[in-house]
Amino acid sequence: MNYRYLPTTDRDQQKMLDEIGVEQVEDLFADIPAGVRYKEDLQLPPSLSEPELVKHLQGLAKRNIDTNDYVSFLGAGVYEHYIPSVVNHVISRSEFYTAYTPYQPEISQGELQAIFEFQTMICELTGMEVANSSMYDGSTALAEAAMMSVGQTKKNTVLVSESVHPEALQVLKTVAKGQNVEVKTVSIANGTTDLNDLKEKYDDDTACVLVQHPNFFGHLEDLEAVEKVVHEKKSLFVVSSNPLSLGVLQPPGHFGADVVVGDVQPFGIPSQYGGPHCGYFAVAKKFMRKVPGRLVGQTKDENGKRGFVLTLQAREQHIRRDKATSNICSNQALNALAASVAMSALGKKGVQDMANQNIQKAHYAKNRLNEAGFSTVYEQPFFNEFVVDVKKTVAEVNEELLKRGMLGGFDLGSIDQKRENQMLIAVTELRTKEEIDRFVDGLEEIV
Repeated sequence: MNYRYLPTTDRDQQKMLDEIGVEQVEDLFADIPAGVRYKEDLQLPPSLSEPELVKHLQGLAKRNIDTNDYVSFLGAGVYEHYIPSVVNHVISRSEFYTAYTPYQPEISQGELQAIFEFQTMICELTGMEVANSSMYDGSTALAEAAMMSVGQTKKNTVLVSESVHPEALQVLKTVAKGQNVEVKTVSIANGTTDLNDLKEKYDDDTACVLVQHPNFFGHLEDLEAVEKVVHEKKSLFVVSSNPLSLGVLQPPGHFGADVVVGDVQPFGIPSQYGGPHCGYFAVAKKFMRKVPGRLVGQTKDENGKRGFVLTLQAREQHIRRDKATSNICSNQALNALAASVAMSALGKKGVQDMANQNIQKAHYAKNRLNEAGFSTVYEQPFFNEFVVDVKKTVAEVNEELLKRGMLGGFDLGSIDQKRENQMLIAVTELRTKEEIDRFVDGLEEIV
C-alpha cells in the first residue's frame, strides 16, 4: 500500500523528458551554476504511506487544544464569537468555495452580488462611502491605507500610534521599508494615543496618522481630538476598527476619518491558529480611484436588469504598473462571504445586541477581578478587552489556567518585558457568568 498519492511511473517521466527535449531531470537545472546547487540529500524523515500519514497527522491534531473543550479569554486580534449555523451551509456550496476572481460577470452574478453586499455592509458599519471587496487581513489593510495616503498626499512620513496592534505595526514597517516611507510611532499615555506627542511629531511631511479604535489594549481612542490634529495640514486620517464594536460605537466616518480598515474575523470566521482572516478597506468617495484591490459595482444590462461587475481595479495587473497604487492581486472572497452571511443572519439589531453583550460581560469580568484584588492597568472606556495586573508572570499564570481548562488572556510580556505581569483579557458574548466567575476564582487560587 506504499503508493505515491499522485503516481508517476518511470515511463511517464521519460515521456515528459522526451517531449521537453532533455535526457534527464538534472538537465532542467543546467542554468543554475553548479556551485550553488545543493548536492546532499535533504534531512527528511522517511516517507509514509497514505494511511500511515493520516494516523500521524491525526495524532498531531489531538495534541492541540481548542475552544470546544477550553474556555477562552484570549483575544488580541482573534476572537471567539457566535457564528450562525447558516454561515457554513452557504460557504460550503461549491459555487462559492471554488470561486476565484469573477472576471466573467455573465456567469458570476451570485459571487459578485455577495461581494457587493459585503461592501455595502462595511460602508454602513464604518460610516464611509466606498468599500472594496476585501483584503488579506486587517494588518495588510492598514499598511495599504498608509501607502495609499503617501501616494495621495505626496508626503513621505507615516505617524502610527503605539496603541495599534504590534503585529500590524510590524507589517506596516515592512511594507514601508520597501517603499522608502518613514514610519514614526506616537507614544501612548494611560492606554491611548498621547495627543501631545502626536502634535509634537506631526509636521508638513506627514502623509497620514494611523490609530486603532478600540485599540490593542481594548480602549476607545478620542477620534474627535485626533482628527483635529490630523487635518490641520491636510494629512489623511486612518482608523483601524473592530467591526463588531461599530454595532454600538459611533462610526469612524462620523469623526472625519478618510480611511477605515480592519478585520472582519469577528463575523462568521472561527478563531484558529494563524487564520484565516479577511480585511476590509473603506474610504471617502473622493479616494475611490485609489483603493487597492477590487471594487464590485452595481449596474444594469441592455434589458434594464440589475447586474454586478468588477470595476475600478487600481492594481498593477490591470493598468500600467507605474500607475498602480497597490500590488494586492487577490481578495478573501470566501471569508468576506462568511462575514456577509453572519451579518445578514444577525441583522442590525442582532449585531447591536451582540456588541452590547461584549461590553456588558467584559465590564462584569473587570468588576469581579477588581473585587478579587486585581487592578486594571488603565482606567479608560473599553469595548471587550482590558489589561489586568495578575501579580505574577502571565506565562506562569496561563500555564496554571490551562490545567484548569481555561485559556488565559494575551501575555503582554511577550511584546514588552516590562509588562510580564500584565494580561490582556478578552470577554465576548459567548462567555457565561459561570465561566467568568470560574476564571476569576482560578486566578485567585493561582496568585
